[in-house]
Amino acid sequence: MNQSRARDILGILVSVFVCELAGLVGSVFTTPAISTWYASLKKPFFTPPSWVFAPVWVTLYALMGISLYVVWKKDIGRRDVRRAVGLFGIQLALNVLWSVVFFGMQSPLYGLVIIVLLWIALLATTVLFYRISKTAGILLVPYFLWGSFASVLNFSILVLNP
Repeated sequence: MNQSRARDILGILVSVFVCELAGLVGSVFTTPAISTWYASLKKPFFTPPSWVFAPVWVTLYALMGISLYVVWKKDIGRRDVRRAVGLFGIQLALNVLWSVVFFGMQSPLYGLVIIVLLWIALLATTVLFYRISKTAGILLVPYFLWGSFASVLNFSILVLNP
């Protein structure tokens, strides 16, 4: 294997690891609340079963990591790439913060505030990534769609549990 290919593989692995690590940090706050507080909430009819969330998020974090690497590789020295990667970091932090607030603090209201900010940051990240690399932008579309669904779910839980 040549050095360039090895560097690409390592880069992808590190990028995916960073995203999966964010998911792991979020799960520290999510997991204990699933069978207790979250189970006690009224939820809308379209709420997926709890077991669906883990495989969906593992997949989304992997796609996010690959997308991040595709953009990073375009030349982190470029201003647009640095801006896009910075915004990616912000949305990733908001992603973790949502778990802390919604599940850890057990607050659908503040969770909604965070997820709306996350949705805006994710939309902007997807657009910036797409401008840099169509592949990178397309890789974020499933995350954007799931984030949109999660926003509606968060709002519905807030309405059903005043």
